[in-house]
Amino acid sequence: MSRIAIIGGHGKVALHLARQLSDRGDEVTSIVRNPDHEADVTQTGATPLVLDIEKADVDSLAQALQGQDAVVWSAGAGGGDPERTKAVDRDAAIASMDAAAKAGVYRYVMVSYRGAGKDEIPADNPFSTYAEAKAAADAHLRATGLQWTIVAPGALDLEPGAGTIHLDRNYDRANDDTSVSREDVASVIAALLTDERTVGSTYEFVGGSTPIGEALGTH
Repeated sequence: MSRIAIIGGHGKVALHLARQLSDRGDEVTSIVRNPDHEADVTQTGATPLVLDIEKADVDSLAQALQGQDAVVWSAGAGGGDPERTKAVDRDAAIASMDAAAKAGVYRYVMVSYRGAGKDEIPADNPFSTYAEAKAAADAHLRATGLQWTIVAPGALDLEPGAGTIHLDRNYDRANDDTSVSREDVASVIAALLTDERTVGSTYEFVGGSTPIGEALGTH
């Protein structure tokens, strides 16, 4: 059994992940901003912890992470407001990495997106602020001493998980229109958390036909 904290615990991927981890016997703490979301988290088998990560400092975050074996960042501002995107997707994410180190929680999984830091996004593109924020957070994580893994799925859909993906090792543009189930993204994270060989790697993937364990080399 591992003790795992999920930051951004009410997101669709995070709710799937909390259920999967709880079902296999892990002890999950899901950090949420809104107290109204506690019931949804509880239904997954996880324990909700209310904390506004946008306002919390490193010490507060470290306190929340005390005693955990791993942390998963699955939070996001949701787009729209550029300043809030920077505050959450970049600044709060970086603060959580510093907090994890301070709390002695060295296993850290970041949910990013396929192509982060690889594309030049025009400044007038509404996606540019998010892209820059995620790229900065990923770069900071890679420079830390944490045992990091970055999960970088393509476009997300709401289909039931198939248990299969296509690992996009070379960022093939031919896969741009291929989405992946949020439930399968959660399954990828759950698999990566069980295998120390995945530390220091970035996994870009879309939907596909290869069983997740086989694609990741964790089976």
